[in-house]
Amino acid sequence: MMQPMSAKELEYIVDSISNEDLLLKQCGVVATSATNQAIKQTCHQMINMHQQHIQTLVQSIQQHQQMAPSQPQN
Repeated sequence: MMQPMSAKELEYIVDSISNEDLLLKQCGVVATSATNQAIKQTCHQMINMHQQHIQTLVQSIQQHQQMAPSQPQN
């Protein structure tokens, strides 16, 4: 059975989501400004990859919410 995540683990996941979001936005800027079709296509693939990473990380937090105690533990 899975154990609830620690506060440190949750912080790491939140930081990872933030980093993935930044990378996604940077790829979007490059995809918009690039004139080379191969670069645009690669950026769009990377955007999809970062969106999938964010989705996986969010799902991890949602699973934790289901397992986490509803009251502070002594």
